[in-house]
Amino acid sequence: MTQLNTPYPSTAYLTGFLRSQGVDAVQEDLALALVLALFTPEGLEQVHDCALAQPEAERTACVNYFLDYFERYQSTIAPTIAFLQGRDSTLSHRMAGRGFLPEGPRFASLDAYEDDGSGDPLAWAFGALGQQDRARHLATLYLNDLADVLRDAVDSRFEFVRYAEQLAGSQATFEPLARALAAVPTLVDRTLQTLTLDVIAKHQPQLVLLSVPFPGAVYAAFRMAQTIKAYHPHIRIGLGGGFVNTELRELTEPLVFDYLDFISLDAGERPLLALLEHLQGKRSAQRLVRTFVRNDAGAVQFMNWAEPDVSFEDVGTPTWDGLPLDRYLSLLDMLNPMHRLWSDGRWNKLTVAHGCYWKKCSFCDVSLDYISRYETASATTLVDRIEQIVAETGQTGFHFVDEAAPPKALKALAEELLRRRVHISWWGNIRFEKTFTPELAELLAESGCIAMSGGLEVASDRLLSLMKKGVSVEQVAQVTKGFSEAGILVHAYLMYGFPTQTLQDTVDALEYVRQLFENGCIQSGFFHRFACTVHSPVGKNPAAYGVQVVPLPEVSFAKNDIAFVDPTGTDHDTLGHGLKKAIYNYMHGVGLENDVRQWFELPKGKCPKTTVPRHKIAKALGH
Repeated sequence: MTQLNTPYPSTAYLTGFLRSQGVDAVQEDLALALVLALFTPEGLEQVHDCALAQPEAERTACVNYFLDYFERYQSTIAPTIAFLQGRDSTLSHRMAGRGFLPEGPRFASLDAYEDDGSGDPLAWAFGALGQQDRARHLATLYLNDLADVLRDAVDSRFEFVRYAEQLAGSQATFEPLARALAAVPTLVDRTLQTLTLDVIAKHQPQLVLLSVPFPGAVYAAFRMAQTIKAYHPHIRIGLGGGFVNTELRELTEPLVFDYLDFISLDAGERPLLALLEHLQGKRSAQRLVRTFVRNDAGAVQFMNWAEPDVSFEDVGTPTWDGLPLDRYLSLLDMLNPMHRLWSDGRWNKLTVAHGCYWKKCSFCDVSLDYISRYETASATTLVDRIEQIVAETGQTGFHFVDEAAPPKALKALAEELLRRRVHISWWGNIRFEKTFTPELAELLAESGCIAMSGGLEVASDRLLSLMKKGVSVEQVAQVTKGFSEAGILVHAYLMYGFPTQTLQDTVDALEYVRQLFENGCIQSGFFHRFACTVHSPVGKNPAAYGVQVVPLPEVSFAKNDIAFVDPTGTDHDTLGHGLKKAIYNYMHGVGLENDVRQWFELPKGKCPKTTVPRHKIAKALGH
C-alpha cells in the first residue's frame, strides 16, 4: 500500500504509454480496493469474529474498545467512508460535534493540544468555521483506530502505508517472504485473493504487471501473483517498480520465479515493449531488455539486450482511466497545513523531468537510472499533458513527483501555464538552490504553485558540504523565505545520523530548524534516520566519509541498506525521538521560544548547548 488519497502514478504512466503503442492495457488499484473491502459493515463483522477468537489475555486496548463498541463501529463505517470520499459532506456537522464516532485509543492524541479556554482542544486548528477539516481529522483518527484493530486481531503486519515491509526491505534471502506466503492466509490475505480473482475475471488478461514502489507493497504483490498462478497458470506475470529497481538488482534466488515470470529494472517502457514482442513470438528471451527470468537450467538469468530507452518527451500522457477516482479517501492525519498535502485531496501525479539534474548528493542512489538519467520535456509538451489530464479527470490539482524539479524547467512551465491561461494548483520537490529567487517564487505562485518540499537534510554547513548538497543553511533560509513570502508553503526533509554527525551537530541542526520555523521560512518538516545504501556514494566509498561498512551476508534476494560503524560513537537512537517531538511541536507553533535541549531525553548535563547564535537566521535574512 502507498496512499489512500490518490493513485500511485506508475500504472497511470505505463497504461498511457502502452495504449499509445496500440496495446490493450487496463489498470486496477487493489490497495484501495482492499481497504474499501475491509472497511465495510460486512468486513468489520469478519474483523469482529477474528477479535472474539483471540484469548482475552492477548487482546490489546484498541481491540477491547472495538469489541465493546462494535455496533457503533459497524453502523458508522459506511457513512464515514462516504464522507472521506467526498460523497456526504453534511455528515461533518455530526462528526465535528464528537457524538457520532466511537473514540478509541487514537483519540488520546487530542489531549496533547492545548485548550484555548473554549473547552475545545481543536479550536486553535479549526476555529469556528473549519468544520469539514475538523470532521475529517476525527474520521482519520477513527480509521487509524480500526487499522490498529486489524493489526492486533487479524494480521500483525497490517498498516495503511508500510504493510509487511519487514518481509521485503533489504532481506538477504527470500525465505521470510516464502514462509509468509506458505502460511495460512489471514482475513486480509483472503480478501486480497478474492479481489485479485475478481479483476482477472473482469479483464481476462494474458499478461499481468505488478508495480511495487516500496517494500510495503511487495508481500501483497506476491500474494496476488500466487493467487493468479494457482487459478490461472497460463497468465504471465511481470514485476517492476521502485523496490525492484533499488533492491533486486543482484537477484539470484530461483524460487522467486515460482510466483513470477519476469522482473524488469528501471524505467518500464522499453523493457515492456521488448517483453510484449517476446510474448508474441517476435523476439527471443535473449533479447529481453533489463529483465530477469528463470532459464531452462532453473537458474536466474539477467537479459539485457542493448536498446535505447524511450525518451521522456515520448513517454506520452499518463491516464487514470479505469481507476475509481471518486473512491479515494481524503484523510487529515496531520493538522499542519503543508504536511496534510500528502494525505489530503486527490492529486494528479506528474513528472517535470526524468532523473535529477544535480545527482551529487552522497546519501542518494545517484548510480541508478531513476536519478542518473536526466531528461526533460518541453514546457509545451508538459502543459499539453496537463490539459489532457484535467480533461480526463476533471481535477486541477497536480503533484510533481520529481526527485528535484529543475528551476529552469519550472520557470518555463509557469510561463507556459500563464500564457495559455491554464489554471491548476501544484506542488513539488526541489533543491533549495539560489536560482529560486524571490522573483521566481512569485512567478511560480502566480502559475498555481501552493507548496514546495526540499532537502535541508542535516542543517549543518560542515555536513552539507560533506554530503555534496550544494547548498548552505543561510542560502536555504533565504530561498525558503522567498517562497513563504510568495504565499507558498515550505516543507523541509531533514536527516540525522549521517556519517561523523556528533551530538553537538545534532543540537546545532535543531537550533537552525527552530530558527527557520521562528522566522517563517518553513512551515513543515520531517526528520528521518540516515540509511546507507549500496548504490550511494557513501555505500560505494565509505572511507571518504569516515566510516566502515559492515560486510553483508551472501545476498540472493533484496539488497539495499547496509550497516556501518561511525567512529564518533554518537547514539542516534536516543536523539531521534527528541528531534521528531520537536518538529511536531514546531509545526503546531509550540515551543519555538524554548532552548532546544529540552527536547532531548538525556541525563542532566549531557546535552551540550548549541553553538549557533540565537539570531543567526534572522541576520541571514537581513532582519
